[in-house]
Amino acid sequence: MSVNLIVLVILAVFIGALSRVTFGFGEAVVSMPLLALLSVDLHTSIALIGLVGLTVALFTVASEWRHVDRQALLRLVIGALVGIPVGIVLVVELPDTLITIALGIFLILYGTYSFGKSLVHNTLTTERLKAKFWSLPVGFISGVLGSAYNTHGVPVVVYGTVRRWEPQRFRGTLQAHFLITGALIVAGQALGGLWSKDVFLLYGYTFPTLLLAVWLGIFIQRRIPNEKFIRYVFLLLTLLGAILLLTSI
Repeated sequence: MSVNLIVLVILAVFIGALSRVTFGFGEAVVSMPLLALLSVDLHTSIALIGLVGLTVALFTVASEWRHVDRQALLRLVIGALVGIPVGIVLVVELPDTLITIALGIFLILYGTYSFGKSLVHNTLTTERLKAKFWSLPVGFISGVLGSAYNTHGVPVVVYGTVRRWEPQRFRGTLQAHFLITGALIVAGQALGGLWSKDVFLLYGYTFPTLLLAVWLGIFIQRRIPNEKFIRYVFLLLTLLGAILLLTSI
């Protein structure tokens, strides 16, 4: 493995981790396509991002735990546990490209519509899906997409924006959810034989930059006005949808 490749992998992981710390999500969708462009083995990429995501969640949950919506988190995790085995079956029956394209189109439409609406109405304060029940199906969908396509964060992000969670609650609940489901995913990857020497080698190289990403992400998020945070989330969702479409095509 060349030095240039290692440096580029570190940069790809850093960009994804910075997005994750700043906004609470986006790491896998950002880093995975970049690693694919670098011709990193798919299994190595999946296992590496799994470990990186779990590490970032550990750091961020430590600082955001008091803002976690614990009741919503519990229902999300319960739903995810039911959805994970369904996703394993789904990935066998349906081509991943079809799901990725559909997910990309949805994120672009939802992100652009919500961003435009926030500009017209200046702010979005109406909370939807108030019933506690909704966090169960959202968690289920998260489990399905997570085990099948490594995109378990998307349903929870959309749910958080629809509920109009304030930034700290949004990030804290997301990171706690990622920590629990990420631990299950990493355990599954280990049992599935995805861990290798290259995975731990790259993880060791990227670890110092994860600390930098956590520090820089916290620095940036504290300077984002609460009223503008949700708009940036909508823009990021649109961007991630475009990335999913491009990588699928």
